[in-house]
Amino acid sequence: MTPGHPIIEIEHVTKRFPGVVALNDVSFTILAGELHAIVGENGAGKSTLMKILSGVLQDYEGRLLLRGAPVHFQGTRDAELAGISIIHQELNLVEQLSAAANIFLGRERRTRLGLLNDRLMEQEAGQLLERLECQIDPSRPVSELRVGDQQLVEIAKALGMETEILIMDEPTSALTESEAARLFRVIDRLRSRGVTILYISHKLDEVFRLADRITVLRDGRRVKTLARSETDAREVTHLMVGREIEAVRVGAARHAGEVVLEVRDLSLPWTGHARGWRLRGINFSLRRGEILGIAGLMGAGRTELMECLFGSSPEPPQGRILLEGREFRFAHPAEARNAGIALITEDRKRLGLFAHMTVCENITMCTLKEAVTAGLVSGRRERRIAVDCAKQLGIKTANVDSAVTTLSGGNQQKAIIGRWLLTKPKVLLMDDPTRGVDVGAKAELYRLMDQLCREGLGIIVTSSELPELLTLCDRILVLCEGRLTGEFSRQAATEHAIMEAATLRG
Repeated sequence: MTPGHPIIEIEHVTKRFPGVVALNDVSFTILAGELHAIVGENGAGKSTLMKILSGVLQDYEGRLLLRGAPVHFQGTRDAELAGISIIHQELNLVEQLSAAANIFLGRERRTRLGLLNDRLMEQEAGQLLERLECQIDPSRPVSELRVGDQQLVEIAKALGMETEILIMDEPTSALTESEAARLFRVIDRLRSRGVTILYISHKLDEVFRLADRITVLRDGRRVKTLARSETDAREVTHLMVGREIEAVRVGAARHAGEVVLEVRDLSLPWTGHARGWRLRGINFSLRRGEILGIAGLMGAGRTELMECLFGSSPEPPQGRILLEGREFRFAHPAEARNAGIALITEDRKRLGLFAHMTVCENITMCTLKEAVTAGLVSGRRERRIAVDCAKQLGIKTANVDSAVTTLSGGNQQKAIIGRWLLTKPKVLLMDDPTRGVDVGAKAELYRLMDQLCREGLGIIVTSSELPELLTLCDRILVLCEGRLTGEFSRQAATEHAIMEAATLRG
């Protein structure tokens, strides 16, 4: 199709879920060959619209035109045959299969006898992963990959379809800055081939680096479509939230108390790997009322460190973990929880949510004993606990009895945070907690973390976004290939210094 002409026309699209209007009379046009960014707060309707365009959702009002002709996809295969593919925000991979098998799922390569040609699929998958400049073994099961690597497999899967229209829903949410830079180079190459890209992101720096035009959604409605050259981040943020988002400044006057957590010579074996150790010789302390940041590139050991502290590491760690001066060896997360440690996991979908339960059940999962009367769970008391928590954290839901999967990604994250805050932890571990969370919700989470800190909670937080750590943290530790290679106070921390430490080799 000729560049600059409409390739997709969205006309008066409305999508209703029980108790919620996710999209309300949305109309706008996508031009051939452009990178069109779709932005808005969590719950604005971005992902719902993309699921309609990619055939995931078929029941909606209004109509779509593709290359001038009306279409109504009956599934993702229909959309793929029409030249549209999607990279989902919530990863859509089969964990038991290899990276290669996931990349070619539904379009497997076969031998002349009709058997699966695993060697060819692994070879072609390796080439796709090389285009992303990453080193993932195509034969490795997806379940063994970290979230960031899984995200790269999802991206490679979409690239392998040689699609004409590519929808990217928060593609960098689990990637570090260097990995995101690689993806941007791939996007530039796709655009040079004339691929039309619909790009959803909460990261406005990405939007203004990549987009030709920007459409803003708010509360299920289209607010405005603007050319990138004719707007700025401040205006777009205001259109997204309907108000000004003030610069979040937290922690300037915080005063840390006594040491609550000590880690001494912590090491985590890596059986069968040439390096031998996922973590090696880690030493640090955490004080009450302090936010300690953990920085590092993918594979540095950030998540592994959190798992060691929470009793969920793949192998038992070596070294000492002391909580309030008492040494613990957690064999199970339940032991860590009972001791006063809580973990917000990096992988919300796989490790954080109970997808078949309600919002209420997800929030009260770890504190049901608070709702017990005469040996039985009181549904009324459990519901009151969940409602109070939802109000405190600003969780947007039609009803706490709704399925947790009806919530936006940011509100799902708030529900998980609420679950763990109800356990009244002494130490809160937060592994990339704002992944997939919009600018307004991020500001709310930052203020919540600051408030919890001032109430005496010790917080350890990892993030793939250095500006986030610089905003939040009193101190920042830097990991590289499992070793501690830097420690910076708030005053000494800079992006340059942290990246320099993150690329050392111990």
